[in-house]
Amino acid sequence: MDDAAQMRTALALARRGLGNTWPNPSVGCVIVRDGRVVGRGWTQPGGRPHAETEALRRAGEAARGATAYVTLEPCSHFGRTPPCCNALIAAGVARVVVAMRDPDPRVDGRGFARLREAGIAVEEGLLEAEARALNAGFARRIREGLPLVTLKLATTLDGRIATATGESRWITGPAARREAHAMRARHDAILVGSGTVLADDPDLTCRLAGAALTPALRVIADARLRTPPGARLVRTARDHPTLLATVPGHPPAALAPYQDAGVEVAKVARGDEGLQLRPLLSALAQRGVTRVLAEGGAGIAAALLREGLVDRLAWFHAPAVMGGDGMPAAYPLPVEVLATMPKFRRVAARPLGDDWLTEFEPARE
Repeated sequence: MDDAAQMRTALALARRGLGNTWPNPSVGCVIVRDGRVVGRGWTQPGGRPHAETEALRRAGEAARGATAYVTLEPCSHFGRTPPCCNALIAAGVARVVVAMRDPDPRVDGRGFARLREAGIAVEEGLLEAEARALNAGFARRIREGLPLVTLKLATTLDGRIATATGESRWITGPAARREAHAMRARHDAILVGSGTVLADDPDLTCRLAGAALTPALRVIADARLRTPPGARLVRTARDHPTLLATVPGHPPAALAPYQDAGVEVAKVARGDEGLQLRPLLSALAQRGVTRVLAEGGAGIAAALLREGLVDRLAWFHAPAVMGGDGMPAAYPLPVEVLATMPKFRRVAARPLGDDWLTEFEPARE
């Protein structure tokens, strides 16, 4: 039996749930008996049923004496669903192979101990690096009280996101835009600033058929309440959850048009450049958000970079040059010496039609 191959399948199943399972992690499970896969499962929308429960349901009696491959330590506590450890024990599995330990202090080794107490062979750490990358948002929310933040930029080769007159549709081609929608489907929340709302009037939904079963929370960072009440994000708030984050002090009458339209209003501390993004991200994590896709504009990009809040950078480059009069991807940070620049390392790059998507992570010293 190729343990690594089965775990890769479990990881692929887990990726199906990204963007749909928060506040729970997205987990995959494969059950194998006598060299044959008898059950597969992944965390369902809303975080339940869990992956193990789904796989066991499909396996039925064939789970007895089988090996279960799970991407995250099976839970050992009662929440909205019974512990997955209990389900695995009751099903009679003989062996459980797990990629990584659950960082949730309610689990964190207790799941392994419970399985071993029941006489089940437990092995942990198989393809752990891949599992940690998959669960990075969940782990960061648990350990740091913040979601994983991906900053997405779509620019010309010289880093421009729009012309001097504000025209930006479309800098990148159809293949790149489809990938951007797929990225939305894999995130729990999408963050933009009021400048993007004014310039583009976006709807921030995933328009790929069947890709997003749980609508992403749409978040507008708007200290000055510049978002027009007639904006798409406001008009569609009853169909797609929308949160407007602003600073305290606005009179109730100024907030009423948004609230009447179904927009949730959250008050966040004021900073030197508008509202503070770290408290906003912390508030999102408290409500269960694990992965945030920041789509701009230049003010949001600069604020996230300045505060060291970018965990992933997804840069779409179009093969064109706009020149210095175009709008930059980020406002001044500022950077006076090279040593203070936010630095990243490339982790992936691929063509999308005529464009390129390059993905980065922060460079570690």
